[in-house]
Parts: sequence; C-alpha cells; structure tokens
Amino acid sequence: MPKLPRASGVQMLRFLQNQGFQLRRISGSHHFFAKGTLRTSVPVHGNRPVRTGTLRSILRDIQMSPEEFMKVFYE
Repeated sequence: MPKLPRASGVQMLRFLQNQGFQLRRISGSHHFFAKGTLRTSVPVHGNRPVRTGTLRSILRDIQMSPEEFMKVFYE
C-alpha cells in the first residue's frame, strides 16, 4: 500500500468539496459531508493533520482507493 499524504482537516474539507460533496452540518469540530448515498465526517482540529487511520476511514466512506486519492489530491 502506498503512503498516504498527511492532509490537514481543512485540506480534506476542500478535497471533498472539489469531489462534489456538500457540507450538511457541523457538530463541534466534526464536519459532515454527503453526496448521494455516500456520507462521511472530517475532524478539523486547527492545522493538525488527519490521522492515517481516520483518512483511510474517510476514503472507505467515499468509496475511493488510496491510489486514486493520491492521484487526485496531488493534481
């Protein structure tokens, strides 16, 4: 498996919005996104990076492979 980038919560928010996800609600530091039947939440804690396990969980939620994520993220 490839190493995933250390994306911050704010970078993940932008990434999801660029992929067509819409912000549905915010509860504390968690931002909830939806696109059709796909749903996920992103923790935003200042400028700290999202942990690798959490990032993998987000990718599972949006049905995107790590390879596809890296390709789109670095464009």
